[in-house]
Amino acid sequence: MNIHEYQAKKILREYGVNILNGEYISSIDEVEKKVRNIESEFAVIKAQIHAGGRGKAGGVKLVKSVTEALAISKELFGKKLITKQTGIEGTLVRQLYIEEACDIDKEFYLSMVLERNSGKVAFVFSLEGGMDIEKVAEKYPEKIFTLTIDSTLGIMDYQKREVIEFFKLPIESQKDMCITLDGIYKCYLEKDCHMIEINPLVLTKDKELVALDVKMGFDDNALYKHPEIEKLRDIFEENPKEVKAAEFGLAYIALDGSIGCMVNGAGLAMATMDSIKYAGGNPANFLDVGGSATAKNVSNAFRIILSDTKVKGIFVNIFGGIMKCDTIAKGIVEATETIKPNVPIVVRLEGTNEDEGKEILKSSGLNIYTADSMDLGSKLIVNLSKTGRY
Repeated sequence: MNIHEYQAKKILREYGVNILNGEYISSIDEVEKKVRNIESEFAVIKAQIHAGGRGKAGGVKLVKSVTEALAISKELFGKKLITKQTGIEGTLVRQLYIEEACDIDKEFYLSMVLERNSGKVAFVFSLEGGMDIEKVAEKYPEKIFTLTIDSTLGIMDYQKREVIEFFKLPIESQKDMCITLDGIYKCYLEKDCHMIEINPLVLTKDKELVALDVKMGFDDNALYKHPEIEKLRDIFEENPKEVKAAEFGLAYIALDGSIGCMVNGAGLAMATMDSIKYAGGNPANFLDVGGSATAKNVSNAFRIILSDTKVKGIFVNIFGGIMKCDTIAKGIVEATETIKPNVPIVVRLEGTNEDEGKEILKSSGLNIYTADSMDLGSKLIVNLSKTGRY
């Protein structure tokens, strides 16, 4: 789960990270009062959406007066920002954040993530703040510094010195860096984050370190421990199909392809998507119905897949263990009879009650194709989706 910048900054401030004074704005009526609470000569108004690249899309504006702040706020409220992360459909701006400005000397990049190779958390730093970190890593790898932390020891003093040396920080800001590193590390662990990113982390002309922009994401599986974090969720920033799937207890992630996938088990779902790609197609989603899905859940899964207008075919790939093949077959038949999809459906059933499941599909009289293996099913659905046969 991701949260907005103003929410992430409030959390990091509690951990000692230097955050500029700012005000959250939920409506145009609040602008004048909250602008006056900003004591600096200049202020920055920022659109609050979960996607990055807001500045390039016109979602971050410098203002010098209440009048200018009102005009910019009216322009941003209700505007659709289109960035690389939103796609061409964009994201509607429903909230703003106004923050005092600062006099920037240098910009850096700082984040904390899980390094999957080692299974440890790691800081990632760059001398090129404000830029796309992926491009920096590709073109200027020497400007990226990764610091892996042993959780049994925590971040050590010598590691802090390495960071200070990497950034060549003046003596006046070295204490700020130590506080920042300690705060981010503690926040990451205590709040069960999967990512904290500060981009840019700036050194001001007064030699202060300031977290100018913050992104924060949390492990969904740990949210039950953090009701205060779960309250920060903004479903308007999430894919509506993913929100609906969560209500049904389905693990669904929307993708850009045209082959809808319904699979039981995350590993098999990943292998299925690879198989579809290998067959020349592109998966439209990741959808794991889990090991204890009912026929109704299968029907709901079909509805969610078909709500994506890009879907040209559906591949159901089930390896029956706890999940029985006849249960899946009943759900497929129920969904097909009710929804009457106008795209081809290919089903591969194997495992518990496999024969019963295949018989249910066969005796239904519905136009459903079957396959004896994942690879054959992938090739068949890709071909059918391209020819339009169903």
